[in-house]
Amino acid sequence: MKKMNNTIVENKEIFIGLEDSKRTWKLCVRSGGVAIHETSMPARYEILQEYLKGRFPKCSIKVIYEAGFKGFTLHDKLVADSITCIVTPPHKVTQEKSRRVKTDKIDARRLAINLENGDYSCCFIPDKELREDRQVSRTLIQIQKDIIRTKNRIRKFFDFHGFDEKLPAGSWYERDYARVQEVITQLSEPLRFSMMFHLEQLTLLNKAKKRFTEKLKELAKKERYYSVFESVRTAPGVGWFTAIRLVLEWGEDLSRFSSAKAFASFTGLTGGEFSTGEMERKGHITRQGPRHVRSWLIECAWTAYKRDPSLLKTFLSVYSSSKKKKMAIVAVARKLAVRLRAVILHNTEYRLAA
Repeated sequence: MKKMNNTIVENKEIFIGLEDSKRTWKLCVRSGGVAIHETSMPARYEILQEYLKGRFPKCSIKVIYEAGFKGFTLHDKLVADSITCIVTPPHKVTQEKSRRVKTDKIDARRLAINLENGDYSCCFIPDKELREDRQVSRTLIQIQKDIIRTKNRIRKFFDFHGFDEKLPAGSWYERDYARVQEVITQLSEPLRFSMMFHLEQLTLLNKAKKRFTEKLKELAKKERYYSVFESVRTAPGVGWFTAIRLVLEWGEDLSRFSSAKAFASFTGLTGGEFSTGEMERKGHITRQGPRHVRSWLIECAWTAYKRDPSLLKTFLSVYSSSKKKKMAIVAVARKLAVRLRAVILHNTEYRLAA
């Protein structure tokens, strides 16, 4: 391929595949069905901005990159500079079945080809306000995980040092962690010093959890979300806490999904399939999308199917054929998600179906 090291292209339609990484960006530039330039640069927007303006003046520029750890900041900056930007889900980038070599340069080439051919899928890109509000919920997830880790360390600490007989075996409840304060008086000074660290950390994390929960209550009352939030919380098994978190994850407008089937696929609760020729093989759910959202929906489903006859019918139908409650509850969660989509689309209360 001939590289254009010093050539300036004007008045052309330019397609750029950008492979994003922490320190460098790999770019492949195509126009007229051919690759006209490849380059690598530090992952700094001002350098990319200078490159695009200097190398492709008066051109219609389109850029595509895969959604990743840097979120949508690059997209926002490109759009602000009137450059069309596509953010595509990594798992939906098409590629040759026979490809055995993967490099950032090859990935950039593939993205550029997909963009020029129109062979790509777009991520839903929430606006800046929604992304920032949603971060409250996602930070709370991290806090909850840290609380679990800290509690596990406390239990393992007592097991390791032979104090397990003074505390309950198996699952611990909040009252059991309160009893730790009584037990630590029997520890030696070094052990007590170490245990106090875990207890102080647990106290701080619980206080943080309470603050973030209060912040979610504030967001639920925010004018932007309030109407949809009130509609979602009318669903059986969905309390205010889950309702606002679902609204923050999905947004207030689900019209971007063309059908209920498309939305169910988005949640990752649809079954996978690996079939070819005469062979038909059904797999586990696809697990597409955020894991925490699926866990919320499944948790809600355990209560919802007992209150909604339609969901109960789904549960009994799947359970009678599979004899697996987990499989049945996943089917209920999928149907609940689809019905919540209708609630959000029409901004109406959840109605129990016969």
